[in-house]
Amino acid sequence: MIPITYSSEVAQARRDGAAIVALESTIITHGMPYPQNIEVARAVETDVREAGAVPATIAVLDGTLHVGLEEDQLSMLGQAKGVAKLSRADMAACLATGGTGATTVAATMIAARLAGISVFATGGIGGVHKGAEDSFDISADLLELAQTAVTVVAAGAKAILDVEKTLEVLETQGVPVIAVGQDSFPAFWSRESALAAPLRMDNPADIARAHLLRTELGLPGGQLVANPIPKDAEIPAATLAPIIATAQSDAIQAGITGKGVTPYLLQRIFELTKGQSLEANIALVRNNARFAAQIARELRTLT
Repeated sequence: MIPITYSSEVAQARRDGAAIVALESTIITHGMPYPQNIEVARAVETDVREAGAVPATIAVLDGTLHVGLEEDQLSMLGQAKGVAKLSRADMAACLATGGTGATTVAATMIAARLAGISVFATGGIGGVHKGAEDSFDISADLLELAQTAVTVVAAGAKAILDVEKTLEVLETQGVPVIAVGQDSFPAFWSRESALAAPLRMDNPADIARAHLLRTELGLPGGQLVANPIPKDAEIPAATLAPIIATAQSDAIQAGITGKGVTPYLLQRIFELTKGQSLEANIALVRNNARFAAQIARELRTLT
């Protein structure tokens, strides 16, 4: 039996049939320093509430899967050291050994499905890393999207990735990639990229209907909703391109591989942009949380 527990707020929402939005916890443990991580996590939860849904931040604490965190648990997680970064491969092992871990996109999707939550808001998904033709470094997020029926709202794939190859893998896996209100695929810190979005929808109601119709058609997997960063928070792609290239070169020289690549690159880009990348990241996560709440509300209306 899966050791799973719900926060008091999420438990009440489940009883009431209220709209719920899943949130990951790696942004708390691996995304930014304390106490800013706690402040941002609380702000994102507030955004979901103000948009008419209930937030469910997900993590594994002492071998129990928590769907929704109480205030003291959120604060504890934000200050904890050595927290595991959980994906599909190690989630069960962490539960079995009584460990504590923060959930990535893939692990959060798994937990959301178990809890009956259909919508998840994050910053950006993982994907195909540059040089993957040699390293085979491809995030588990992509295969999770292909098999777990959760609609994921993100600002596209992280800009440090090979986004073109990421879209190719998603297409091969049959994952709908839906840009919100534009024809260009969002580029995480930037609103637009040179890549066309496979699909476009302009409102949360259409996205919610597509989610339900996939189930009725018997199609596995979820949807990736690519929600562009707000205009006043974006960093132009032309500004970012040389910065990302420098960070990637530094990672290669430092011998960074595997799960260490993404946090290293994000930290290096933070340094090179003098903190602007983190401010943009916070803005896009909050924007995604608000839009995810709208989709969750539409789903409740339709079911």
